[in-house]
Amino acid sequence: MKPGLLALAVGGFGIGLTEFVIAGLLPEVAADFAVSEATAGWLISGYALAVAVGAIPLTAGLGRLPRKQVLLGLMVLFVAGNLLSAVAPTYEAMMVGRVVAALCHGAFFGIGSVAAADMVEPDKKAGAIALMFGGLTLANVLGVPAGTFVGQEWGWRAAFWAITVVGVLALVAIAALVPAQRASGAADLRAEVRAFAEPQVWVSLLLTVIGYGGMFGAFTYIAFTLTGVTGFAPSSVPWLLILFGIGLVAGNLLGGRAANRSVRGTLLVALSALVVVMVVFALTATSKPMTVVSLLLMGGFGFATVPALQMRVMTHAGSAPTLASGANIAAFNLGNALGAWLGGVTITAGLGYVSPIWAGAGLTALAVVLLVTADPRRRGVTTAQGAHRVPEPAAA
Repeated sequence: MKPGLLALAVGGFGIGLTEFVIAGLLPEVAADFAVSEATAGWLISGYALAVAVGAIPLTAGLGRLPRKQVLLGLMVLFVAGNLLSAVAPTYEAMMVGRVVAALCHGAFFGIGSVAAADMVEPDKKAGAIALMFGGLTLANVLGVPAGTFVGQEWGWRAAFWAITVVGVLALVAIAALVPAQRASGAADLRAEVRAFAEPQVWVSLLLTVIGYGGMFGAFTYIAFTLTGVTGFAPSSVPWLLILFGIGLVAGNLLGGRAANRSVRGTLLVALSALVVVMVVFALTATSKPMTVVSLLLMGGFGFATVPALQMRVMTHAGSAPTLASGANIAAFNLGNALGAWLGGVTITAGLGYVSPIWAGAGLTALAVVLLVTADPRRRGVTTAQGAHRVPEPAAA
């Protein structure tokens, strides 16, 4: 295992904490700032939108610089944003801190995905990307439950102080372990932009938005579902999130291995299973045993799609994957924002805390339909490389 991949995973771990830990702390944050549940949820949606807006221009603008230096600069921005969140006196200041931290997210994973893939052999690229995203999933297994526990015991601000420390550690690890890599350069930047002329790049981005967004929409208000519908005590939420996180880790690793063999097959199975799991979850949310099983499976199938979604867009972008990779990170977070917003709308409409799960199942079902109907193997297509058909990543 390349040490540089572990350093990138540490960075992913910190970013995962920032993105997800607040889901378990929304009730405390909402009470502290005296805002509604839906308004507190915008701290998640606002973060995701900031990632979506900033990922592409930052990735494009930083593509001329050496990758290692870019990753270090992005982690400095990450530390600054979380420090601001930890000391925020108002809801508005908290939102600013979330946005600042979010600006590093898309470019870090976009450039980091390409950097990780370049560290390994061609037939191990999806696995390398999965390892980097493994930090994100590990954040859910250990970091998010621990952060939720810290927030409940010592206040939600303590959780953001802890994330700031993790960011500093990631900065040191990247400086010490990630090898220097070349910059993209001006000529390559033009090729990166031309990759968006390939229709399947846009299909990949839309798949990410609605496929992953469905799962995240169900997850955003999970603390309210667990306590208000299933009947778990608030103190049980961190332990239940551990189960969800275990599913994320397992799904990410298995999804990465499966995507090395077949990107389309991995997506078709994982997305279809995710729809079924969320429908069952919504129907049985009052049952504690079924909720436990549903949380585990929702995390597993939800994150099994991540390496495949990232590899799909990079494959269709051909020899210029960096900007498309960053755009897909933006798509992940646009999906996060869409799912969180749609869940908030259903709750505000009085449909109850189970309604975000139904909304998420509907979004993911649309992704399955899109994947089947837009399959490039159903008809001849011209790729960014000029080939008539797009091979699976393992054969590319």
